[in-house]
Amino acid sequence: MSWTAEQREAIVSLEEDLGVIAGAGSGKTMVLVERLMRILEERRCGLSQLVAITFTNKAAAEMKERLR
Repeated sequence: MSWTAEQREAIVSLEEDLGVIAGAGSGKTMVLVERLMRILEERRCGLSQLVAITFTNKAAAEMKERLR
């Protein structure tokens, strides 16, 4: 995947909490999944300690499937 500078910053800036606000089709879900995967891979916390909130059931289902 070719990330924009803003997307890449959201993925790699793990020292702070993050809110992603962007329009439809901008890659929000993919960015959040990449960020969550990085957090898990670097063992910064366990899966049961992660919280990711979306505004739609569709986005939540996509995130859940992609994380699997």
